Amino acid sequence: MNSIESYEKDIELQPSFLKLFKPQKPLSASHQKNALFSGSGDSLVSSLLAESFSGGIVKAMDPLDLYNNKKLTKSKHVYFVSVSGNTISNIKVANIAKKSTAITSNPISRLADVSDQIIQLNFPSTGIFTAGSISFLESALTCISLVKKITIPDGAIFQKAKSDAKKAKLSKRIFVLGNMFTFPIAMYCAAKFYEVLGYDAHYCRIEQFSHMELFSAKKGDTVIIFEEKNNHTKQLEQCLKNIGMNIIYPDVPFKKLDQIFFCTFFSQMIALYEAKKKKMKECHFVVAKNIRNVSNQMIY
Repeated sequence: MNSIESYEKDIELQPSFLKLFKPQKPLSASHQKNALFSGSGDSLVSSLLAESFSGGIVKAMDPLDLYNNKKLTKSKHVYFVSVSGNTISNIKVANIAKKSTAITSNPISRLADVSDQIIQLNFPSTGIFTAGSISFLESALTCISLVKKITIPDGAIFQKAKSDAKKAKLSKRIFVLGNMFTFPIAMYCAAKFYEVLGYDAHYCRIEQFSHMELFSAKKGDTVIIFEEKNNHTKQLEQCLKNIGMNIIYPDVPFKKLDQIFFCTFFSQMIALYEAKKKKMKECHFVVAKNIRNVSNQMIY
């Protein structure tokens, strides 16, 4: 099985997995005030979702920033999100944190070994090296459920995201825009474009796009908007169309948690369908061995 086939199979495992997923019990308000969430890549996205759904009570931070500012960890309970449990920056910070919990799929990892507590992720997978999908879904929902009681929706959102993603047409330069809750998923979406396709993608907040990234945009570039339709975003959509931009504005649900599910599935599948259109057999990051070697040297 190649990495694109594996990526697709992992994506398709998600609806059945959600029927079995057990959310965490939310932390108390006082505990949340004393909590930091930290991770890298997809795991930083999960951490940012905890921050958003807590209403800003918990904070999400880059692990290297925490390591270089050690005083921030001396009085905090740090929740380290790492599927592998082997990313070195997390391990270094866990060694100096007052209290630490590892959110990981690997209970015998180096991170688990130096942490005070473990929340184990139990997602199924094909076991083939590929871009993260179901692993991210479980880590994201685990982080959100630690700060807010959640209810898992039915499978209709998955099917709607799949349908919308199939219709989307991309250029090779992409801007993904999100709100307070979907901005982390805009980051995740850009990551799928990097990992699966090697595309030039950017993620930003809806408001900030008009202040900054817009000035680097060119006719024909793609802008994806992750927010329920409203007057502000409809105006943005029309203005961008008027100057020749390619706009992808899926029908994002109104409820905030539903937005996360929809935008996550949409992000996974829009990258998958683009790869299939290009008849790719392997994810870009799998075949870009020199680049992946640099990544491995830096993060492990």
